[in-house]
Amino acid sequence: MSAPSSPMARSAGGNPGDSAELRDIQLRLQAADSEVRRVALLELADFEGDEHVTLLVASLRDPVASIRAEAARALGAFEDEIGVPALIALLEDAEPEVREAAAASLHDLKEQASAQFILPHLSHPLAPVRAALLRALRGLRLPESAAPAIAALADDDAAVRREAVAVLGYLRRADALAPLAALAGGDPHMEVRRAAIGALGFATGSAVLPALLGGLSDPAWQVREEAAATLGKLRQGSALEHLTSSALQDAYWQVRLAAVRALGLLRTPAAAPALTAVLAHPISSLRKEAALALGEIATHMSLPALEHILDDPDPDVRKAARLAMAQIRGRDPAQAADAQG
Repeated sequence: MSAPSSPMARSAGGNPGDSAELRDIQLRLQAADSEVRRVALLELADFEGDEHVTLLVASLRDPVASIRAEAARALGAFEDEIGVPALIALLEDAEPEVREAAAASLHDLKEQASAQFILPHLSHPLAPVRAALLRALRGLRLPESAAPAIAALADDDAAVRREAVAVLGYLRRADALAPLAALAGGDPHMEVRRAAIGALGFATGSAVLPALLGGLSDPAWQVREEAAATLGKLRQGSALEHLTSSALQDAYWQVRLAAVRALGLLRTPAAAPALTAVLAHPISSLRKEAALALGEIATHMSLPALEHILDDPDPDVRKAARLAMAQIRGRDPAQAADAQG
């Protein structure tokens, strides 16, 4: 077990004085005055060891909600699975502050041994509990999380489905691609579709291309933005026409921005004409990203258009143009960034 590094951290077994202090804290944790218990709980941060964690777990049953929440937060700082069952039980606490603290600590633990306690509870009757447990599993990246996460894609609760998508995105498993693609195009909730589109970014082939192209016409601009960005990450050259004719013409500038960046990642000269047209867009962030994307493509046919925006009213656009021209000409981009223009 490891604990947060602190110059004041002490082991209960270090010397008799430390043991006496810990016994004193233990007594004060049972005091009738809640403020006395709160101060004693904060002092526990100076200790490390199994007995210290046991006292923190006991404080999870304190009658005062803020103390239960503080104990839950403290447990999240220690890589010890001993408190996991108690934290799971705390996910049903009547107070939102306590439930949120318990969920955050389960996520922060990153202790693989905690999976033995989490996995059996993934069918818990309360949706917020299922979502919190899946969130805790995400960072563990355990292969045994895949099957229950895939099953959770069909959960009635959108938050649970979204957390299941995140688990599968972290695991990067090929057998999850088909159910993720189906969710990306068919889930009724925008955030779930968006998460599923993003999770497809670990694919290595073109099997997910139909789902991503479908995402470009999703009713929600956030999903369309994610689809354009994911196509860029995958460097799917076959998506060029869809990015230029659909995403680059989107009514939302956020989608157009993602399309510009994606076209730069494709690094194909065929994207240069569409990006060159964006250099005249009234939104300066789009002009800047278009210049940078042309630098990534690095075709000399873009130089005249980039030279034309060296006197752009936005300094970031001018800087992006210099950087892009340096890339195209094979110069050091760092020198171009410092150059006057």
